[in-house]
Amino acid sequence: MTHSRLRLPPLNALKSFHAAVRHDSIRAAADELLVTPQAVSQQIKLLEDTLQVTLFNRKGRSIEKTEAAIILARFVDAGFEELAEGVRRVTNQKYHNRITINVSPYFATRYLLPRINHFREGMPDTDLRMTTMVDTPDFARDDIDVAVQWGYGDWKTYDTTLLLQDHKIITCTPDIAAQIQAPSDLLNHTLLHPVLHNSLWSDLLAFLDVGDQPPASEVAFHDAATMRRATLSGMGIGLVSELDAINDVRAGDLVAPLGLDALKDLPPRCVPGFYLVLPKGHRRVNIVAKLCEWITSENWAEVPN
Repeated sequence: MTHSRLRLPPLNALKSFHAAVRHDSIRAAADELLVTPQAVSQQIKLLEDTLQVTLFNRKGRSIEKTEAAIILARFVDAGFEELAEGVRRVTNQKYHNRITINVSPYFATRYLLPRINHFREGMPDTDLRMTTMVDTPDFARDDIDVAVQWGYGDWKTYDTTLLLQDHKIITCTPDIAAQIQAPSDLLNHTLLHPVLHNSLWSDLLAFLDVGDQPPASEVAFHDAATMRRATLSGMGIGLVSELDAINDVRAGDLVAPLGLDALKDLPPRCVPGFYLVLPKGHRRVNIVAKLCEWITSENWAEVPN
């Protein structure tokens, strides 16, 4: 049985559309492609005629994306990304066995590094490289194949898999804890939180049925380790990851003033976690697929000794 294949529009028309969507401008797209604005307009008109849909509403010199353009743009962007990755892999020998992974610093030191040799033993010829940027990388610009990021799973354009929930415990020094008798007392102190997600404290305070009053002050930190050190120094009340918080409480360095289980029933949507994040097309590369398979098969809740 033969299957008819949909005839794709000309590549130049798709390139012009791709540039116009990203810039929201015909002129800016023309500048990027080193052609005239008229040439870009002609290519987009060709694409609209081929697809029999309107992609842009023209308003003088400006353009406005239609719903069809918004839908098509996601697939065109993914397609060009896959093409670029394929070309990169087959034309540059140094990339054949190289894989670069960006990992949240806390996940890297606490979970990944103690067991990365498990993966290396299975693929000894892989040139594995690691970066530890806190922010989600630009996969193309930063030359990243795979990432493990902290957050809430809202990377809409990427392939995303939850690896481990990052349950937090409200902690502080014994001196501060002595001043906290009820959840509302938290507002009298400086609240420490990660800069990546500033609604973390507000979610927790809402769960604890604390009113809408703002806290005395807030300080945001770029990474979990710095926030933990600030909590230990007595700067304020921190949201420390469960494993570290329990160790610090047992050592007597910190106290959980509302109890270790105060946030146990927090709704799942309010619980951050560590996620495997990558462009969908990257899984087509064999060594990337094998790394993803290993990462998702590991039981990250089991912390190595």
